[in-house]
Amino acid sequence: MRASAGVRAGLHRLPAPGRRRRRRDRLDRGLRCVPRNATNLMNTSSESTLIFGYEFDESGHARRLSWEDVASGPAARPGVRRWLHLNRLSPAVQTWLTRDSGIDQVIDQALLQEDTRPRCLAHDGGLLINLRGVNLNEGSDPEDMIAIRIWMTSDVVVSLRAFHIKAAQDLSERIMAGSVTENTGAIITFLANGLTERIEPVIAELDEKADDFEETLLTSDDKLPRSALSSFRRKVLTLRRYIIPQRDALAQMIREGEGLFTRAQIMQLREVADRVTRIGEELDTIRDRSTVLQEQIIEQRAERMNQRLFVLSIISAVFLPLGFVTGLFGVNVGGMPGVNSPLAFTLLCIGMLTLSTGLIFLFRKMRWL
Repeated sequence: MRASAGVRAGLHRLPAPGRRRRRRDRLDRGLRCVPRNATNLMNTSSESTLIFGYEFDESGHARRLSWEDVASGPAARPGVRRWLHLNRLSPAVQTWLTRDSGIDQVIDQALLQEDTRPRCLAHDGGLLINLRGVNLNEGSDPEDMIAIRIWMTSDVVVSLRAFHIKAAQDLSERIMAGSVTENTGAIITFLANGLTERIEPVIAELDEKADDFEETLLTSDDKLPRSALSSFRRKVLTLRRYIIPQRDALAQMIREGEGLFTRAQIMQLREVADRVTRIGEELDTIRDRSTVLQEQIIEQRAERMNQRLFVLSIISAVFLPLGFVTGLFGVNVGGMPGVNSPLAFTLLCIGMLTLSTGLIFLFRKMRWL
């Protein structure tokens, strides 16, 4: 209730209702908007703005920050190191980031960009890092990978997310448990490793699913539905879309991270990059296996169709001469043999049966049956 009242009070001070609605709509869409009469950032709920915030002294020990501590000035403060994990969708965070954070406008725009792919960009002594992690939130699909956008310098790490990221939660718990963070590079290294650790079980599950598909296709009488395989391939391709750029982003981070990471952290990042590379290769393998499975399904369906057409062709070949005979004896003209004989129909049936038997024998001899 207090947070809602604060937001309403801040919005109440905007100059005109029409302009206020337009600005609020723009902020709701996640676009950067700095109102001339700014919302009171101090009255905004910490849960909707600052998810985690820590300030580290020279020994690496942490002090928990509140949103008021963050909003009262720039992101970086002299004499301390900071990690600020923020809600990207919060209008208060967007306003602080673009107006009071002291971060370059180019970086602001990149951090608040709606759609991103993994990348790493060196800028003015820092690194802009976009990474992706599997979506392990309840009711979500893992392949809908969620983004974490990071601005990193030697003094501060500012990370933004729209959805809950478990790797960041793990890091916060370690810090609260007393784990010492020697520099900002340790934060990035832990996050990169945590994101990768959660991707690997998802890839292993996809690999097992591919094994199940192959076993079903090769050893079971049940037909593998194409819809299930198509959905599986979409998952693989969606993951691969972000994994390959993430591998390149980690490699770029290692190249550009001189002075921001220690030698040990560089080695850890190389190991993470190697694991992401293996994940990408595994996804390529799974994608190729799913392609082969799809081709086998198409071949099996074509083979079944050919078998049905072949049976129909044999039936047509047998009954075509029989149809000719019955048509010939069915003409209504004079001079037809056996018209006055009571045995004519019996003899005709015996002749047609003999003809059918002869045709079947001929087809078997020609190995058509």
